[in-house]
Amino acid sequence: MSDRLPLPAGASTVHLQIAEVEDLAFRALHASGLAEDHARAVAAQFAAAEADGIPSHGLARVPSNCQILAYGKIAKDARPVVTSPRSGIVHLDAGDGFPHLGIAMARPILSEAVRENGIASLVVTNAYACGVLGYHTENLAREGLVILGFTHAPASMAPAGGRRPVVGTNPMSLAVPSDDGVVLLIDQSSSVVAKSEVMDRHMRGEGIPDNWAFDQDGRPTTSAAAALQGGTMAPFGGYKGFGIGLIVEVFSALLTNSNLGVVAPGLIDTSNGPPRVGAYFIAVDPAVTGGGDFNRKMETLLGAIGTQPGTRIPGSRRHVWRRQTAAEGVEIPRPLYQQIKAIIGS
Repeated sequence: MSDRLPLPAGASTVHLQIAEVEDLAFRALHASGLAEDHARAVAAQFAAAEADGIPSHGLARVPSNCQILAYGKIAKDARPVVTSPRSGIVHLDAGDGFPHLGIAMARPILSEAVRENGIASLVVTNAYACGVLGYHTENLAREGLVILGFTHAPASMAPAGGRRPVVGTNPMSLAVPSDDGVVLLIDQSSSVVAKSEVMDRHMRGEGIPDNWAFDQDGRPTTSAAAALQGGTMAPFGGYKGFGIGLIVEVFSALLTNSNLGVVAPGLIDTSNGPPRVGAYFIAVDPAVTGGGDFNRKMETLLGAIGTQPGTRIPGSRRHVWRRQTAAEGVEIPRPLYQQIKAIIGS
């Protein structure tokens, strides 16, 4: 995911602290009928995205989420059902709602399963989009577990040489713990950028680099509108990125018994029902297979990256943003702020 885009010169903004961002998101979601516990769980992820410098997954998503809540595309009071059909499997049925609350509920159960077996999986089905995948892998890794996560979306990416989308921008995420918290966090889509980045540019009336997407005729485009209206997202590395997207699809769609991306209704398409997508998290106790040297070796590995000028450890940029936004807050486009306030009704 990219850094926070600078706002256009002269753009009117509203300054908010991160706690105010979370409260604003919560009140809008709750005003749109989302149950309080779900609204708090989702708002926390939106606030975290703003804090991490990923506004495309933050408050920018609130108006569309509130709109589709009104249309009934997301269950407003879904009761997550967490079960353990096998000793190493934790299953979450999100009931056509946001999966955030259910993933948090499943966290201690998953941790217990890993302590017992050394490895376990959290299977999420019948869900709406989980937002920033790395938000969830990082939280799960705080149990001292190595977490590998997958989630898929309605199809928006065509195979190399093709024009019809087959898989979504399907991200995968790795979170690795240490004695001081999560020391490595990788969260990347199988496309050059997440589709929300194109949507963000479109809302700003800005163009996109010509390697981000294709138009409906399969030609590289610099128009965000052309990419979103019949176009497709570009896989990173050509056929290799599409291959990664297929791997993610197998785990998060097929292994969770969720809708394939080619049949899942669009996330913000109000003419169809819930997308019923899935997510899959693999959790490993590093002490079981990594031995007593896991943390030391991880430190050596990351040191080999961080000691080189001009490099950065994946995920480290988020920590820079978190320190900055915790101290200084964030600037929100005034039209977006006013739109959210109108939803709240004040």
